[in-house]
Amino acid sequence: MEKKEETGKKQVLLFHCVESEELARKVAAHSGLIQLQSIKWRSFDDGFPNLFINNAQEIRGQHVAFLASFSSPSVIFEQLSVIYALPRLFVASFTLVLAYFPTGSFERMEEEGDVATAFTMARILSNIPISRGGPTSLVIYDIHALQERFYFGDHVLPLFETGIPLLKRRLCELPESEKIVVAFPDDGAWKRFHKLLDNFPAVVCTKVREGDKRIVRIKEGNPSGCHVVIVDDLVQSGGTLIECQKVLAAHGAAKVSAYVTHAVFPKRSWERFTCNNGEGFAYFWITDSCPHTVKAIGNQAPFEVLSLAGSIADALQI
Repeated sequence: MEKKEETGKKQVLLFHCVESEELARKVAAHSGLIQLQSIKWRSFDDGFPNLFINNAQEIRGQHVAFLASFSSPSVIFEQLSVIYALPRLFVASFTLVLAYFPTGSFERMEEEGDVATAFTMARILSNIPISRGGPTSLVIYDIHALQERFYFGDHVLPLFETGIPLLKRRLCELPESEKIVVAFPDDGAWKRFHKLLDNFPAVVCTKVREGDKRIVRIKEGNPSGCHVVIVDDLVQSGGTLIECQKVLAAHGAAKVSAYVTHAVFPKRSWERFTCNNGEGFAYFWITDSCPHTVKAIGNQAPFEVLSLAGSIADALQI
């Protein structure tokens, strides 16, 4: 990819975790003003991190960013150690890109004793040291619960971005783009995304209990004869998407596809979509916000990766 030369913008030194190296290279390829930097990710014999930020003196007075991936609790501590260290190296500003906020679906207490780990993570990130340029800019894509923006303290400035523009561009490239209907698997997805996709007809689904089962039904809209694209922020097991696909097909959808910004897929649950003709999905679009998933899936149908790299490169200039 040819880099775009830009004027009137800042030079950014981009560090990254091991898992995000490929995405970091794509981000840097979008702009001649983004330079990749490196860290020695080592461990002591007891397993605790032994880290070294290369060229630490050379980053003084520079705009610095770190591309993180909190894919599991085991990698968070070593990345937090670097994230807390970089702003203290006399940098002009510090930006943290955490495309997927991993504890976002655990944001509320339903009974005494529940632990809202999303709030805990927000408190941890809110204590990142202030750089010479002020609070840390924290870039997050399609956070699961919109109210979580209020969990962060004044030491960070959360910048909430979305992957939906990537989806809209891809849909415009499809030959049947004029017959696309967007489906939301529940009211939460509709509230989160409907204003960003209001140029498409919509179907809204809902989950109802029948005994011990949760059944997906169509609440409003008509999918008949159309290519229906189910849109949500993240996928775990994929069970809800599969049930949505079944009910949409039963109501006459010509094709069903899916888009999620965050393809979490614990325990290789993505495999249920690569077998049996993808469980009836024509396309399954994901972003590279979860690099470990992208590496595992590769280019297996029906999956197609829409990279956040260009969007991240733009966000680093804000």
